[in-house]
Amino acid sequence: MKGLSLLLCLIWGFNFVIMKWGNGAFEPVQFAAFRFLTGTLFLFGILIWKRVPNPDRHTMKWIILCGILQTTYFNIAIQISLNYINAGLTSVLTYSMPLFLSIMAHFMIPGERLNTRKTIGIATGIMGLFFAMDIHLGGNLWAMLLGLSSAIAWALSNLIIKLKLQHCDKTQFTTWQMAFGTLGLLLYSLLFERWEPHFSAASIFYILFSGIVASALAFLLWTHILTRMEASKASITLLLVPIIGVVSGWIFLHEELKAATLLGIFLVLAGIWIVNRSGAPKPQ
Repeated sequence: MKGLSLLLCLIWGFNFVIMKWGNGAFEPVQFAAFRFLTGTLFLFGILIWKRVPNPDRHTMKWIILCGILQTTYFNIAIQISLNYINAGLTSVLTYSMPLFLSIMAHFMIPGERLNTRKTIGIATGIMGLFFAMDIHLGGNLWAMLLGLSSAIAWALSNLIIKLKLQHCDKTQFTTWQMAFGTLGLLLYSLLFERWEPHFSAASIFYILFSGIVASALAFLLWTHILTRMEASKASITLLLVPIIGVVSGWIFLHEELKAATLLGIFLVLAGIWIVNRSGAPKPQ
C-alpha cells in the first residue's frame, strides 16, 4: 500500500507542472472542468465495459455530496484563493487536509483515535510544508480562510467515504462523484469565466493527462488506499504531493529550489515516518 501511495503522490505532484502548462491555454476552472469531464467519460467507459450497475438511491446522495465537496467546491476554492494569495500558501492550506481528517476520524471512526505520536507527526509534516513552499504570510484573510476551507471540504468527503461508502465499487463511486462534481465546475466556468479555450496538440495532451491519469486513475487509486488504511496514515502521505510539485517545477520549469525547501522536504518525510510508525504493535 505504501508503494501505491507513493505512485499517487508522484502523479498528483507532477500534475502541478501539467496544470501550469495548461493555464496558458485555458481559464483555471475551465481547465479543471475539461480535466474532470475527460476523466468522467473515461471512467464511464470502464463502468460500461465492466457492467457495473448504477448506485442505489441511498448511496447516490452521499456520492453527490462527495462530488460537490471533493470536485466542485475543492477546485473552485483553490482557484479563487490563488487570485489573492501566493501559490505556496494555497498549497499548504489545501494540504492541511490530513490534520482535519485525522481530527474528524478521532471522534467519528472507531479505532482511528489520535495519539501524541500521530499529532506530532502531522504537525511536523505541515510545518515542513511551510518551509518547503517558502511561505510569506500576507494577503486577504478571507482568501486564506477560503483556501483552508478547501482542505476541510476534502477532509469531509474522505470522512464520508470511510463512514458511508466503504461498500461501494471503487470505479462506481469515483465515476459518479466526478460526474456530479464536473457539472458544478462547468456551471461555474460558464457563469464567471471567458470561454475562449485554445486547443492544440499540447493543450489536448494536458487535458488527457490531467483527466485520465491525474483524475480518473488517481482518484480510483486514492479511494482504494483510503478504504484500506487508517485515515491519518493515508492522508499524511499526501503531504508529499506539493513537495513533488516543487521538485517537478525545479526539474521541468526551472523554478528555484531553496535551502528552506530542502529543510521542508526533510520535515515532511519525518512527519510521514512518525505517523506511519505509530501503528507498530507493542510487545506482548
